[in-house]
Amino acid sequence: MLYVITGPPASGKSSWIAAHAKPTDIVIDLDRIALALAGPGAPQWQHDETLLKVAHRARFAAIDEAVKHRDTVDCYLIHTMPSAKALARYRRLDAKVITVDPGRDIVMQRVRDMRHDGMTAVATRWYNRQAKARTQTVTRQASRAW
Repeated sequence: MLYVITGPPASGKSSWIAAHAKPTDIVIDLDRIALALAGPGAPQWQHDETLLKVAHRARFAAIDEAVKHRDTVDCYLIHTMPSAKALARYRRLDAKVITVDPGRDIVMQRVRDMRHDGMTAVATRWYNRQAKARTQTVTRQASRAW
């Protein structure tokens, strides 16, 4: 099964996966990929533009390969704000889309506490986009409610 985990920055997407995935499952997380490709001491979330380009390419390749194996292992993909085209692809792959959102106030506090200032704009954009797309079918999950 392919699980696509969406949600604003600092919502708990990685924590949700940590609570549900088995060691043999595949987890595709751009932040983890970027860290794996970065030099020692690189920041956990604020990645250089060049590093992100390389990490995105690695992520696309990982997705392409992982979906070939979704009948034998569960695949978890973090995709904060999938485009309509990406969501259509995930639907064709019979993915289960799960939105992790503990609420705007909690997310904004976490962003202030744990992330760089630019993430506030990303979180705001995520919430604005969600307000416009209320008709989208998703399974909503509260963060850290497991």
